[in-house]
Amino acid sequence: MVLILMGVSGSGKTTIGTRLSDTLGWTFVDGDDFHPEANVEKMSRGEPLTDADRWPWLRSIREFIDERLAAGDPAIVACSALKPTYRNVLLDGTDDVHLVYLRGEYDLIRERLEARTDHFFDADMLESQFETLEEPSADEALIVDIDASPGEIVRSICKQVPGRSSSG
Repeated sequence: MVLILMGVSGSGKTTIGTRLSDTLGWTFVDGDDFHPEANVEKMSRGEPLTDADRWPWLRSIREFIDERLAAGDPAIVACSALKPTYRNVLLDGTDDVHLVYLRGEYDLIRERLEARTDHFFDADMLESQFETLEEPSADEALIVDIDASPGEIVRSICKQVPGRSSSG
């Protein structure tokens, strides 16, 4: 099984993914690590990515997912996956891949981004991510509000992961 933690930058994908990895004993990868250098440079300059920039990136994440599924090794992937078309590439009709949408309010996320010092994503680009975001429905994803503590969020996800007991 693979869980995809999705949401805008600053929603806690890496923090929650790391904690889920520790709790579940699954591999965690950050989708940002799959970006080609040109994408990172573009975002570092404060330029939003285009769909043309995103397709190769999303396909490389999907290749990782396929490798994990083929090996029977569960994983957690942090990836913004802002549009249904992006999510379709990642899910590709596979029943063993599940979305977890980390949903948060603009002001809370902006505050988090402004406090970051070690990330290439510029807080000024957050507005473009919210404009691009097409929120999934509860039928498409487990929706978790990020206004709780990381521990509470992880416990909530663990209780709702398909095939996992509530004891995590």
